[in-house]
Order: sequence, then C-alpha cells, then structure tokens
Amino acid sequence: MSGARRVATAGPSQCPAFARELAGRLSVLFERDVEIARRLNDAGRRLRAANESEAALQQARWTIDRAFHDYQTAAEERRRLAAEIGEVIRRFVDALVAAGWSEEQARAANVHELAGAGVR
Repeated sequence: MSGARRVATAGPSQCPAFARELAGRLSVLFERDVEIARRLNDAGRRLRAANESEAALQQARWTIDRAFHDYQTAAEERRRLAAEIGEVIRRFVDALVAAGWSEEQARAANVHELAGAGVR
C-alpha cells in the first residue's frame, strides 16, 4: 500500500500527536477563513450597493451637467436677445420721437397695443 492510502484509512488512534496539533491549528484557521469569507461577502455586497448608488449618482451628475449646459445656453440666448431688444427699443423710441412723440411718451408706449393697431 502507498503512504497516502494508509493515511486515508488510518483511524484517530493512529494519528501522531504532532499531526493532532496541526489538525487543531488547521481547524482554528478554517474557522477564521469562514469568518473572513463572511466579511468578504458582506464587503462585496456593500461594494455592489455602492456601485449601484454610484451609478445613480453618476446619472444625477449627468442630469445636472445637461441641465447646467441647457441653463448656460438659455442664459446666453437671453443675453443676446436682451441686446437685440435694447437695439430695437432704441430704434422704436427714435422712430416715435421722429413722428412727434416726446421721449417719455415713446418710452411709455404699449408696444403690444401699437403692434396690434398696425395689424388691423
């Protein structure tokens, strides 16, 4: 018989003391391994949850980035529109003053009423 075969069939009474000490030590180490495996599984679950949260957070960041870009674009459009409106108001007031209106009357004029009067 080979040595491996003899060890496999040998009973507890044939186990040397040194081997019993090693077996006890291995038993303790295996228990520690089980505890570490539990901690690893727990940490893995927390990492997966954090990754899912991070994905949600990344989605929120993208939403914020898009909204900020849209806000900046709209603000720039409004700034340009305000400049154009200012130029048109200046020409509008000048046209009314040239037609005999006072500066105050021209600035106080209701553009919606005047625009509607010309359409009729």
